[in-house]
Amino acid sequence: MKQANRAIRITVSRALLTALLMTSSFSLTAQPAAMRIGYVDMKRLLDNAPQVIAGRQKLEREFAPRDSEMSAEETRLATMRSRYERDNTSMDRADAESLRREIDALDRSIKRKRDALRAELKSRSDQELDRSWREINNAVIEFAREQGIDLIVPSPVVYASQRIDVTDQVLERLKSKLGKPVNTP
Repeated sequence: MKQANRAIRITVSRALLTALLMTSSFSLTAQPAAMRIGYVDMKRLLDNAPQVIAGRQKLEREFAPRDSEMSAEETRLATMRSRYERDNTSMDRADAESLRREIDALDRSIKRKRDALRAELKSRSDQELDRSWREINNAVIEFAREQGIDLIVPSPVVYASQRIDVTDQVLERLKSKLGKPVNTP
């Protein structure tokens, strides 16, 4: 009887060991390769990418003449207001009224022009940012593919380790691509 129990225990142990070896080797082969994840701080990219900076500078050059014109008109308005406040009591009533109407008209004109300029600047800024955004996004994708990264997580995130932060590498890629044509995948 003892020998029978011992034979059963040995058979069961062998069966369990074989099953364990089979499942452990199966689980080793069934597991996918380690997934590589990266993190990109998009705000930092948008603040520091040379393409975005170049776009801002282009807009500044484009809108500088109109901004100067607006400043000149605002200076003229300030001068007229100062003159009105200083001289309106000593001026003929009709001249004072005429100056006041001119000041009001110039003030409305400046406000309209400022609003129009602001709207146009916003529209152009959005266009430039959209162009830069595509270039930044393409650089992130190319970097991920070349480095064998399976997933890039953009900011904002709750936490990202410095080990997976690839923002600096993408910035370097963008710096090296400045002036080259944009490729869309």
